[in-house]
Amino acid sequence: MADWAPIAKEYDPLKAGSIDGTDEEPHDRAIWRAMLARYVPNKGVTGDPHLTLFVARLNLQTTEEKLKEVFSRYGDIRKIRLVRDLVTGFSKGYAFIEYKEERALLKAHRDANRLVIDQHEIFVDFELERTLKGWIPRRLGGGFGGKKESGQLRFGGRDRPFRKPINLPNVKNDFYGEGSSEKRNWSREGTRDWRTRDRDQERSRNKRWGERERSWAWGDSERERDSREERSRGRDRKDRDRKDRDRDRSREREPKKQRDDDKYR
Repeated sequence: MADWAPIAKEYDPLKAGSIDGTDEEPHDRAIWRAMLARYVPNKGVTGDPHLTLFVARLNLQTTEEKLKEVFSRYGDIRKIRLVRDLVTGFSKGYAFIEYKEERALLKAHRDANRLVIDQHEIFVDFELERTLKGWIPRRLGGGFGGKKESGQLRFGGRDRPFRKPINLPNVKNDFYGEGSSEKRNWSREGTRDWRTRDRDQERSRNKRWGERERSWAWGDSERERDSREERSRGRDRKDRDRKDRDRDRSREREPKKQRDDDKYR
């Protein structure tokens, strides 16, 4: 790992598909497609590739004039090429800017990245198509960057550099006592610490369980009490209804009794 670097010095689709550049098998079909691709840079592109910047994530309404206004502050510009759709003529959201001097190129590369232009945060990098050996564009499964939602992230570029690999020893063998006696230098104090920690965790777990049981029991008593109150209210309503019916019946009987008394007088 002595030659490890966060930025790829040569494009390898298999390494670009790995977060640390150490994968040995491709994890998505696009990497297979990139590995089988035979890409040749566009010979119709002119200009010095070592003085050209790649600018992406542009607002589709951003024009060449706007780009010249922003990037000319870093130095003299030789040419701006805003890539457009051949059919519609609309911007594709990225451009190439060639400077006259390397000093201006480096300054723009350092300061213009993540600059906001027309409400869009842009991405700036060196041109890679003609400068990075083995380059495969995104449309063929290569490139750098990408979105998590696509499941096809590419690492080794400025946007997503490689993460440094973690070289761990064979922890499992040492843990289970399969390593050499020199490595198994556990102390009894450490063992007691583990036991104490486990005991504390067990007590905490039992305490939480007891609190849950109490909360559940309290919830059951609450429900039972509510049910009893509801039943009591229902009985009271029935008693009131029965009394009202009895009262109405008594009122109906009184006029009938009065008529019978008048009949026999």
